[in-house]
Amino acid sequence: MTQSVRFGALTLSTPVMLAPMAGVTNPPFRRLCREAAERGLAAAGRDAARLAHTDHAASGTHAPGGLWVCEMVTTRALVERNAETMNMIKADPGDPVRSIQLYGVEPTTTAEAVRILVAENRADHIDLNFGCPAPKVTRKGGGSALPWKLDLFREITVAAVAAAREASQDRSHEIPVSAKIRIGIDDSHTTFRDIARIAEDAGIAGLTLHARTTAQHYAGQAAWEAIGELVALTELPILGNGDVFSAQDALAMREQTGCAGVSVGRGCQGRPWIFFDLAAAFAGSSVRERPGLAEVASTIVRHGELSIAHFNGDEHRAMRELRKHMAWYLRGFAVGGEQRNRLALISTLEELRERLHELDLEQEFPEAAEGPRGRAGSPKQPHLPDGWLDSRELTAAQRSKISQAEIGISGG
Repeated sequence: MTQSVRFGALTLSTPVMLAPMAGVTNPPFRRLCREAAERGLAAAGRDAARLAHTDHAASGTHAPGGLWVCEMVTTRALVERNAETMNMIKADPGDPVRSIQLYGVEPTTTAEAVRILVAENRADHIDLNFGCPAPKVTRKGGGSALPWKLDLFREITVAAVAAAREASQDRSHEIPVSAKIRIGIDDSHTTFRDIARIAEDAGIAGLTLHARTTAQHYAGQAAWEAIGELVALTELPILGNGDVFSAQDALAMREQTGCAGVSVGRGCQGRPWIFFDLAAAFAGSSVRERPGLAEVASTIVRHGELSIAHFNGDEHRAMRELRKHMAWYLRGFAVGGEQRNRLALISTLEELRERLHELDLEQEFPEAAEGPRGRAGSPKQPHLPDGWLDSRELTAAQRSKISQAEIGISGG
Protein backbone atom coordinates (compact mmCIF):
# COMPACT_ATOMS: atom_id res chain seq x y z
CA MET A 1 0.00 0.00 0.00
CA THR A 2 1.41 3.37 -1.01
CA GLN A 3 2.25 5.72 1.85
CA SER A 4 1.49 9.09 0.21
CA VAL A 5 -1.96 10.63 -0.21
CA ARG A 6 -3.06 12.99 -2.94
CA PHE A 7 -5.74 15.65 -2.50
CA GLY A 8 -5.77 16.95 -6.04
CA ALA A 9 -2.44 18.73 -6.59
CA LEU A 10 -1.53 18.34 -2.92
CA THR A 11 0.62 15.38 -1.90
CA LEU A 12 0.89 14.25 1.70
CA SER A 13 4.08 12.21 1.79
CA THR A 14 3.21 11.26 5.35
CA PRO A 15 -0.51 10.31 5.34
CA VAL A 16 -1.39 12.20 8.51
CA MET A 17 -3.62 15.20 9.21
CA LEU A 18 -3.86 17.22 12.41
CA ALA A 19 -7.57 17.45 13.18
CA PRO A 20 -8.51 21.04 14.03
CA MET A 21 -9.56 21.69 17.63
CA ALA A 22 -10.90 25.06 18.73
CA GLY A 23 -8.47 26.91 20.98
CA VAL A 24 -5.88 24.15 20.65
CA THR A 25 -4.50 23.85 17.13
CA ASN A 26 -3.36 27.45 16.69
CA PRO A 27 -0.06 28.26 14.89
CA PRO A 28 2.17 27.73 17.96
CA PHE A 29 0.84 24.23 18.64
CA ARG A 30 0.75 23.33 14.93
CA ARG A 31 4.41 24.30 14.70
CA LEU A 32 5.32 21.98 17.57
CA CYS A 33 3.44 19.16 15.85
CA ARG A 34 5.07 19.82 12.49
CA GLU A 35 8.56 19.96 13.97
CA ALA A 36 7.94 16.69 15.80
CA ALA A 37 6.98 15.06 12.51
CA GLU A 38 10.12 16.42 10.87
CA ARG A 39 12.20 14.89 13.66
CA GLY A 40 10.40 11.62 13.08
CA LEU A 41 11.19 11.68 9.39
CA ALA A 42 14.82 12.52 10.11
CA ALA A 43 15.06 9.70 12.65
CA ALA A 44 13.60 7.35 10.07
CA GLY A 45 16.30 8.38 7.62
CA ARG A 46 14.31 10.82 5.51
CA ASP A 47 15.66 14.25 4.52
CA ALA A 48 12.95 16.14 6.38
CA ALA A 49 14.73 19.48 6.59
CA ARG A 50 15.18 19.76 2.84
CA LEU A 51 11.56 18.91 2.19
CA ALA A 52 9.98 20.97 4.94
CA HIS A 53 11.53 24.40 4.43
CA THR A 54 10.81 25.10 0.78
CA ASP A 55 9.07 28.19 -0.52
CA HIS A 56 5.25 28.21 -0.53
CA ALA A 57 4.96 29.41 -4.09
CA ALA A 58 7.38 26.78 -5.38
CA SER A 59 6.21 23.74 -3.45
CA GLY A 60 2.91 24.45 -1.78
CA THR A 61 1.64 21.15 -3.19
CA HIS A 62 3.88 18.97 -1.02
CA ALA A 63 3.34 18.21 2.67
CA PRO A 64 6.26 16.01 3.72
CA GLY A 65 5.45 15.42 7.39
CA GLY A 66 1.67 15.71 7.32
CA LEU A 67 -1.06 18.32 6.99
CA TRP A 68 -1.33 20.86 9.82
CA VAL A 69 -4.83 22.28 9.64
CA CYS A 70 -5.77 25.62 11.20
CA GLU A 71 -8.43 25.57 13.91
CA MET A 72 -11.90 25.97 12.41
CA VAL A 73 -12.98 29.48 11.40
CA THR A 74 -16.42 30.56 10.29
CA THR A 75 -16.93 31.72 6.71
CA ARG A 76 -18.99 34.69 7.83
CA ALA A 77 -16.27 35.96 10.17
CA LEU A 78 -13.66 35.53 7.46
CA VAL A 79 -15.72 37.40 4.86
CA GLU A 80 -16.27 40.20 7.39
CA ARG A 81 -12.50 40.11 8.10
CA ASN A 82 -13.02 39.79 11.83
CA ALA A 83 -9.71 40.70 13.49
CA GLU A 84 -9.59 37.60 15.69
CA THR A 85 -10.35 35.37 12.71
CA MET A 86 -7.64 36.98 10.59
CA ASN A 87 -5.16 36.27 13.39
CA MET A 88 -6.36 32.67 13.62
CA ILE A 89 -5.56 31.99 9.97
CA LYS A 90 -2.00 33.26 10.25
CA ALA A 91 0.34 30.61 8.93
CA ASP A 92 3.06 28.74 10.73
CA PRO A 93 5.95 30.35 8.79
CA GLY A 94 7.78 27.05 8.35
CA ASP A 95 4.83 25.07 7.03
CA PRO A 96 5.07 24.39 3.28
CA VAL A 97 1.30 23.89 3.04
CA ARG A 98 -1.06 26.39 4.64
CA SER A 99 -4.25 24.50 5.46
CA ILE A 100 -7.41 26.18 6.76
CA GLN A 101 -10.66 24.62 7.91
CA LEU A 102 -13.88 26.52 7.27
CA TYR A 103 -17.24 26.15 8.97
CA GLY A 104 -19.96 27.40 6.67
CA VAL A 105 -23.70 26.93 6.32
CA GLU A 106 -24.55 29.19 3.41
CA PRO A 107 -23.22 28.54 -0.12
CA THR A 108 -22.60 32.15 -1.18
CA THR A 109 -20.72 33.07 2.00
CA THR A 110 -18.70 29.85 1.84
CA ALA A 111 -17.74 30.55 -1.75
CA GLU A 112 -16.64 34.09 -0.88
CA ALA A 113 -14.55 32.83 2.04
CA VAL A 114 -12.84 30.32 -0.24
CA ARG A 115 -12.25 33.01 -2.85
CA ILE A 116 -10.57 35.26 -0.27
CA LEU A 117 -8.27 32.49 0.93
CA VAL A 118 -7.24 31.45 -2.57
CA ALA A 119 -7.18 34.79 -4.42
CA GLU A 120 -5.24 36.48 -1.61
CA ASN A 121 -2.79 33.58 -1.40
CA ARG A 122 -3.64 32.77 2.22
CA ALA A 123 -4.10 28.99 1.85
CA ASP A 124 -2.82 26.00 -0.11
CA HIS A 125 -5.58 23.66 1.06
CA ILE A 126 -9.09 24.21 2.38
CA ASP A 127 -11.10 21.77 4.49
CA LEU A 128 -14.85 22.15 5.05
CA ASN A 129 -16.14 21.13 8.47
CA PHE A 130 -19.30 19.03 8.48
CA GLY A 131 -18.27 17.01 11.52
CA CYS A 132 -18.64 19.24 14.58
CA PRO A 133 -21.14 17.67 17.05
CA ALA A 134 -21.33 20.60 19.49
CA PRO A 135 -24.97 21.39 20.38
CA LYS A 136 -24.46 25.13 19.77
CA VAL A 137 -23.55 24.20 16.19
CA THR A 138 -25.98 21.39 15.39
CA ARG A 139 -29.07 23.00 16.94
CA LYS A 140 -28.83 25.61 14.16
CA GLY A 141 -28.31 23.04 11.42
CA GLY A 142 -24.54 23.33 11.13
CA GLY A 143 -21.63 20.95 11.64
CA SER A 144 -22.52 17.26 11.66
CA ALA A 145 -26.24 18.07 11.38
CA LEU A 146 -25.85 19.71 7.98
CA PRO A 147 -25.16 16.62 5.79
CA TRP A 148 -28.66 15.35 6.56
CA LYS A 149 -29.86 18.06 4.18
CA LEU A 150 -28.49 16.73 0.91
CA ASP A 151 -29.42 19.80 -1.11
CA LEU A 152 -27.57 22.15 1.24
CA PHE A 153 -24.49 19.94 1.39
CA ARG A 154 -24.44 19.78 -2.41
CA GLU A 155 -24.85 23.53 -2.81
CA ILE A 156 -22.06 24.33 -0.34
CA THR A 157 -19.52 21.87 -1.76
CA VAL A 158 -20.25 22.80 -5.37
CA ALA A 159 -19.92 26.52 -4.54
CA ALA A 160 -16.69 26.02 -2.58
CA VAL A 161 -14.98 23.96 -5.27
CA ALA A 162 -16.09 26.35 -8.03
CA ALA A 163 -14.76 29.33 -6.07
CA ALA A 164 -11.43 27.59 -5.47
CA ARG A 165 -11.08 26.74 -9.15
CA GLU A 166 -11.89 30.23 -10.32
CA ALA A 167 -9.61 31.91 -7.79
CA SER A 168 -6.80 29.45 -8.55
CA GLN A 169 -6.40 30.71 -12.10
CA ASP A 170 -3.60 33.01 -10.97
CA ARG A 171 -1.97 30.27 -8.90
CA SER A 172 0.38 27.58 -10.18
CA HIS A 173 -2.14 24.86 -9.33
CA GLU A 174 -5.75 24.44 -8.29
CA ILE A 175 -6.21 24.71 -4.53
CA PRO A 176 -7.90 21.50 -3.33
CA VAL A 177 -10.99 21.50 -1.14
CA SER A 178 -11.63 18.55 1.16
CA ALA A 179 -14.33 17.89 3.75
CA LYS A 180 -14.68 16.33 7.19
CA ILE A 181 -17.83 14.38 8.03
CA ARG A 182 -19.28 11.97 10.60
CA ILE A 183 -21.19 8.73 10.08
CA GLY A 184 -24.46 10.57 10.55
CA ILE A 185 -26.84 11.98 13.13
CA ASP A 186 -27.35 8.65 14.91
CA ASP A 187 -27.52 4.99 13.96
CA SER A 188 -30.96 5.47 12.39
CA HIS A 189 -29.98 8.56 10.40
CA THR A 190 -26.65 7.91 8.69
CA THR A 191 -25.35 10.26 6.02
CA PHE A 192 -21.81 9.27 5.01
CA ARG A 193 -22.78 7.07 2.04
CA ASP A 194 -24.90 9.71 0.30
CA ILE A 195 -22.39 12.41 1.14
CA ALA A 196 -19.52 10.52 -0.50
CA ARG A 197 -21.35 10.45 -3.84
CA ILE A 198 -22.28 14.12 -3.67
CA ALA A 199 -18.73 15.10 -2.66
CA GLU A 200 -17.28 13.19 -5.61
CA ASP A 201 -19.63 14.88 -8.06
CA ALA A 202 -18.89 18.32 -6.56
CA GLY A 203 -15.14 17.95 -7.05
CA ILE A 204 -14.17 17.54 -3.39
CA ALA A 205 -10.58 16.27 -3.29
CA GLY A 206 -10.83 14.00 -0.26
CA LEU A 207 -12.85 13.15 2.83
CA THR A 208 -12.05 12.68 6.50
CA LEU A 209 -14.51 10.44 8.30
CA HIS A 210 -14.79 10.67 12.07
CA ALA A 211 -16.19 7.22 12.68
CA ARG A 212 -18.81 8.29 15.19
CA THR A 213 -22.28 9.78 14.93
CA THR A 214 -23.41 13.13 16.25
CA ALA A 215 -25.20 11.30 19.05
CA GLN A 216 -22.00 9.56 20.10
CA HIS A 217 -20.17 12.87 20.33
CA TYR A 218 -16.75 11.50 21.44
CA ALA A 219 -18.07 8.62 23.56
CA GLY A 220 -17.69 4.90 23.02
CA GLN A 221 -15.54 3.30 20.39
CA ALA A 222 -15.11 4.68 16.89
CA ALA A 223 -16.68 2.42 14.27
CA TRP A 224 -13.67 1.84 12.06
CA GLU A 225 -15.75 -0.52 9.91
CA ALA A 226 -17.58 2.56 8.58
CA ILE A 227 -14.25 3.94 7.38
CA GLY A 228 -13.65 0.69 5.49
CA GLU A 229 -17.13 0.88 3.98
CA LEU A 230 -16.52 4.43 2.82
CA VAL A 231 -13.17 3.46 1.29
CA ALA A 232 -14.94 0.75 -0.72
CA LEU A 233 -17.71 3.12 -1.76
CA THR A 234 -15.71 5.97 -3.29
CA GLU A 235 -12.61 6.72 -5.33
CA LEU A 236 -11.87 9.71 -3.12
CA PRO A 237 -8.94 9.39 -0.69
CA ILE A 238 -10.31 8.77 2.79
CA LEU A 239 -8.61 9.77 6.03
CA GLY A 240 -9.85 7.89 9.09
CA ASN A 241 -10.47 9.74 12.35
CA GLY A 242 -11.36 8.41 15.78
CA ASP A 243 -9.41 6.58 18.50
CA VAL A 244 -5.94 7.11 17.06
CA PHE A 245 -3.86 7.57 20.20
CA SER A 246 -0.59 6.02 19.03
CA ALA A 247 1.37 5.12 15.93
CA GLN A 248 0.24 1.53 16.37
CA ASP A 249 -3.40 2.68 16.32
CA ALA A 250 -2.74 4.55 13.07
CA LEU A 251 -1.12 1.55 11.41
CA ALA A 252 -3.93 -0.70 12.64
CA MET A 253 -6.61 1.65 11.29
CA ARG A 254 -4.96 1.74 7.90
CA GLU A 255 -4.53 -2.03 7.84
CA GLN A 256 -8.11 -2.74 8.92
CA THR A 257 -9.92 -0.17 6.79
CA GLY A 258 -7.72 0.47 3.76
CA CYS A 259 -7.93 4.21 4.43
CA ALA A 260 -5.40 6.44 2.72
CA GLY A 261 -4.27 7.99 6.00
CA VAL A 262 -5.30 9.12 9.45
CA SER A 263 -6.49 12.28 11.13
CA VAL A 264 -5.49 12.84 14.77
CA GLY A 265 -7.29 15.14 17.20
CA ARG A 266 -7.53 14.34 20.91
CA GLY A 267 -4.59 11.96 20.61
CA CYS A 268 -2.15 14.86 20.27
CA GLN A 269 -3.38 16.92 23.21
CA GLY A 270 -0.34 17.64 25.35
CA ARG A 271 1.89 15.44 23.23
CA PRO A 272 2.83 16.95 19.89
CA TRP A 273 5.52 14.26 19.75
CA ILE A 274 2.87 11.73 18.67
CA PHE A 275 3.55 13.10 15.20
CA PHE A 276 7.19 12.04 15.55
CA ASP A 277 5.91 8.52 16.09
CA LEU A 278 3.41 8.70 13.24
CA ALA A 279 5.91 10.11 10.73
CA ALA A 280 8.50 7.50 11.69
CA ALA A 281 5.97 4.66 11.60
CA PHE A 282 4.65 5.55 8.15
CA ALA A 283 8.26 5.82 6.96
CA GLY A 284 8.75 2.23 8.08
CA SER A 285 10.75 2.91 11.25
CA SER A 286 10.10 1.56 14.74
CA VAL A 287 11.82 4.52 16.45
CA ARG A 288 9.54 6.43 18.86
CA GLU A 289 9.96 9.61 20.92
CA ARG A 290 9.52 9.25 24.69
CA PRO A 291 10.41 12.59 26.34
CA GLY A 292 11.23 12.79 30.03
CA LEU A 293 9.83 15.58 32.15
CA ALA A 294 12.80 17.88 31.46
CA GLU A 295 12.12 17.62 27.71
CA VAL A 296 8.39 18.11 28.23
CA ALA A 297 9.11 21.22 30.33
CA SER A 298 11.29 22.59 27.52
CA THR A 299 8.45 21.97 25.07
CA ILE A 300 6.00 23.80 27.35
CA VAL A 301 8.32 26.82 27.57
CA ARG A 302 8.77 26.88 23.80
CA HIS A 303 5.01 26.61 23.38
CA GLY A 304 4.70 29.68 25.61
CA GLU A 305 7.32 31.62 23.65
CA LEU A 306 5.64 30.83 20.33
CA SER A 307 2.27 31.81 21.79
CA ILE A 308 3.52 35.20 22.91
CA ALA A 309 4.76 35.88 19.38
CA HIS A 310 1.47 34.67 17.89
CA PHE A 311 -0.58 36.94 20.13
CA ASN A 312 1.58 39.91 19.16
CA GLY A 313 3.44 40.15 22.44
CA ASP A 314 0.39 39.78 24.68
CA GLU A 315 2.09 37.63 27.32
CA HIS A 316 -0.91 37.36 29.62
CA ARG A 317 -3.19 36.11 26.86
CA ALA A 318 -0.55 33.66 25.66
CA MET A 319 -0.22 32.23 29.15
CA ARG A 320 -3.99 32.00 29.58
CA GLU A 321 -4.18 30.01 26.35
CA LEU A 322 -1.32 27.77 27.48
CA ARG A 323 -3.02 26.88 30.78
CA LYS A 324 -5.49 24.53 29.07
CA HIS A 325 -2.57 22.45 27.76
CA MET A 326 -0.86 22.05 31.12
CA ALA A 327 -2.73 19.01 32.45
CA TRP A 328 -2.33 17.29 29.09
CA TYR A 329 1.42 17.88 29.01
CA LEU A 330 1.89 16.62 32.58
CA ARG A 331 -0.30 13.54 32.31
CA GLY A 332 1.33 10.50 33.89
CA PHE A 333 4.20 12.38 35.53
CA ALA A 334 4.54 12.55 39.33
CA VAL A 335 3.50 16.16 39.79
CA GLY A 336 1.59 17.08 42.95
CA GLY A 337 -1.79 18.73 43.00
CA GLU A 338 -0.49 22.00 44.38
CA GLN A 339 2.20 22.18 41.69
CA ARG A 340 -0.37 21.46 38.99
CA ASN A 341 -2.66 24.16 40.36
CA ARG A 342 0.15 26.70 40.40
CA LEU A 343 1.03 25.86 36.78
CA ALA A 344 -2.62 26.26 35.83
CA LEU A 345 -2.51 29.87 37.05
CA ILE A 346 0.65 31.13 35.35
CA SER A 347 0.51 34.67 33.95
CA THR A 348 4.03 35.29 32.65
CA LEU A 349 6.74 33.34 30.89
CA GLU A 350 9.12 33.88 33.77
CA GLU A 351 6.54 32.50 36.17
CA LEU A 352 6.13 29.48 33.91
CA ARG A 353 9.86 28.80 33.90
CA GLU A 354 10.09 29.14 37.69
CA ARG A 355 7.24 26.75 38.39
CA LEU A 356 8.48 24.16 35.91
CA HIS A 357 11.94 24.37 37.49
CA GLU A 358 10.37 23.37 40.83
CA LEU A 359 9.35 19.96 39.41
CA ASP A 360 11.37 16.77 39.59
CA LEU A 361 12.72 17.08 36.06
CA GLU A 362 14.72 13.86 36.31
CA GLN A 363 11.57 11.80 35.65
CA GLU A 364 11.57 9.57 32.60
CA PHE A 365 8.61 9.21 30.28
CA PRO A 366 5.88 7.31 32.18
CA GLU A 367 3.77 4.52 30.75
CA ALA A 368 0.74 6.29 32.27
CA ALA A 369 1.19 9.08 29.72
CA GLU A 370 0.11 6.71 26.96
CA GLY A 371 -3.42 5.84 25.90
CA PRO A 372 -6.61 7.79 25.16
CA ARG A 373 -6.76 11.52 25.79
CA GLY A 374 -9.43 14.14 26.02
CA ARG A 375 -12.90 13.96 27.47
CA ALA A 376 -14.89 11.18 25.84
CA GLY A 377 -18.05 12.07 27.74
CA SER A 378 -21.22 10.10 27.11
CA PRO A 379 -23.66 9.81 24.19
CA LYS A 380 -25.99 12.78 23.86
CA GLN A 381 -29.35 13.36 22.28
CA PRO A 382 -28.50 15.42 19.17
CA HIS A 383 -29.70 19.02 19.30
CA LEU A 384 -31.30 19.80 15.94
CA PRO A 385 -33.60 22.43 14.48
CA ASP A 386 -37.32 21.65 14.71
CA GLY A 387 -38.36 19.14 12.08
CA TRP A 388 -34.79 18.68 10.83
CA LEU A 389 -35.08 14.91 10.38
CA ASP A 390 -38.44 15.02 8.62
CA SER A 391 -36.89 15.46 5.19
CA ARG A 392 -33.50 15.21 3.46
CA GLU A 393 -34.18 18.59 1.84
CA LEU A 394 -34.38 22.05 3.42
CA THR A 395 -37.82 23.50 3.92
CA ALA A 396 -38.39 27.15 3.05
CA ALA A 397 -38.50 28.03 6.75
CA GLN A 398 -35.25 26.18 7.46
CA ARG A 399 -33.53 27.84 4.52
CA SER A 400 -34.54 31.27 5.77
CA LYS A 401 -32.96 30.54 9.16
CA ILE A 402 -29.79 28.74 8.09
CA SER A 403 -27.85 31.97 7.64
CA GLN A 404 -28.04 32.45 11.41
CA ALA A 405 -26.18 29.20 12.11
CA GLU A 406 -22.74 30.84 12.18
CA ILE A 407 -23.61 33.41 14.82
CA GLY A 408 -21.94 32.71 18.14
CA ILE A 409 -19.67 29.96 16.79
CA SER A 410 -15.91 29.98 17.55
CA GLY A 411 -14.02 31.75 14.81
CA GLY A 412 -16.30 34.74 14.77
